[in-house]
Amino acid sequence: MASNLNPAYAYTVVYVKDVAKSVEFYGKAFGASVRRLDDSHRWGELESGQTTIAFTPVHQHETDDLTGEVQEQKSKGRRNQLEVCFAYADVDAAYKRALENGAEAVSKPEEKEWGQKVGYVRDIDGIVVRMGSHVKSR
Repeated sequence: MASNLNPAYAYTVVYVKDVAKSVEFYGKAFGASVRRLDDSHRWGELESGQTTIAFTPVHQHETDDLTGEVQEQKSKGRRNQLEVCFAYADVDAAYKRALENGAEAVSKPEEKEWGQKVGYVRDIDGIVVRMGSHVKSR
């Protein structure tokens, strides 16, 4: 059946302990611009190109009652089902900036076989953040 729907990917929502702190952290550590932080500090958004990265509290009655509670990360030996990825022209500088602003080192940037330089850190909520270059054409 043909469809006239043409969905646009709009949001990735990241569930965090403190929305205001996470929005501030992402601004400092990754250079993201804040689009909005509502007065209640229960919703924040970053500018990230065509798709919005949004932050909301881990527990909130509006969604917990409807869709279930968020599974929080229990150990650094495991990671969440979500990985936030940013592309940078200078991955080494981005990695250094992230560490200087409170990110936890996971893996230093290195060249990958597919033509991309990639490094990993954890944010203040333990979420893995990938910092990579644009993949080079071969």
